[in-house]
Amino acid sequence: MSPAVPATPRPSLTTAHLALAGAQVAFGLFPVFGQIVLQPGGLSPLGVAAWRVTAGAAMLLALAFAVHGRSALPARADIPRFAAAAWCGVAVNQWLFLLGLSRSTPINAALMTCLIPVFTVALATAVGQEAFSVTRLAGVLVALGGTLLLVLDHGLTTLGRYGAGNLLLVGNALFYSGYLVVSKPLLRRYPPLVAIAWSYALALPFVPLFAWRQPLVPEPGHAVAWWALAYIIAFPTVLAYLLNMFALARVRASTAAIYIYSQPFVAGLASWVVFRERPTPAMLLAAPALFIGIWLVSRRALADG
Repeated sequence: MSPAVPATPRPSLTTAHLALAGAQVAFGLFPVFGQIVLQPGGLSPLGVAAWRVTAGAAMLLALAFAVHGRSALPARADIPRFAAAAWCGVAVNQWLFLLGLSRSTPINAALMTCLIPVFTVALATAVGQEAFSVTRLAGVLVALGGTLLLVLDHGLTTLGRYGAGNLLLVGNALFYSGYLVVSKPLLRRYPPLVAIAWSYALALPFVPLFAWRQPLVPEPGHAVAWWALAYIIAFPTVLAYLLNMFALARVRASTAAIYIYSQPFVAGLASWVVFRERPTPAMLLAAPALFIGIWLVSRRALADG
């Protein structure tokens, strides 16, 4: 049997689920804004990663110390786990995502993130963080079935065309799942803001590698790239991570992960607005499966946190 999970008050759980929904909107729009900033005259994938890590570390550390003072300093014994979270969830994760996005499409990027709940459930179960549950597994499979409808709607040949980019995005999903599992114990000892701030700060050693010989400023006449970069820093870099950490302190890692299945709809609708890509019948058919899957995985959390 798994260790008992302390009950979480229902209002706190409701807020956690709202935070998860907000984070998915911010993350779901990332592929669209990412495609804009990666267009010719904009930045390279590694250049965007350098901006994200540097700006995220500066902003989140400043907020952490402003809110929590000296208690924002991590214990020495926790630094290795913070470093693992930084490498999995910030440095390597963002590098793989941006590189994959530059070789794929916004909708494919969103679809590949739907592998995160599968990896998260497997990792959390393997390390004994969560007990095996048939209901939760069923939720993952139902939601994954909805995702397959979207994948088949775009055609297997499309996935083959972007095979290298999609493979990098699969790697991104695996590392982000590791980040969710590694971070969970830290959130029993630190506020969410402190946890995410140090995850970014300990990823800073990667910045010189990202920035080496990369364009870090858009070319003249590409102001839209600056606006896209500003969105990427403010929302999926800072706000979405804060919302995820806030929620992860109150729900299970696999519950947080299952919400990622909503990102293809956010990305699909945004692609429709920005790139005139119309929603397809498969997206409408997949919607019930995705939300049923979210409910099955999070249903137990509504009772026990």
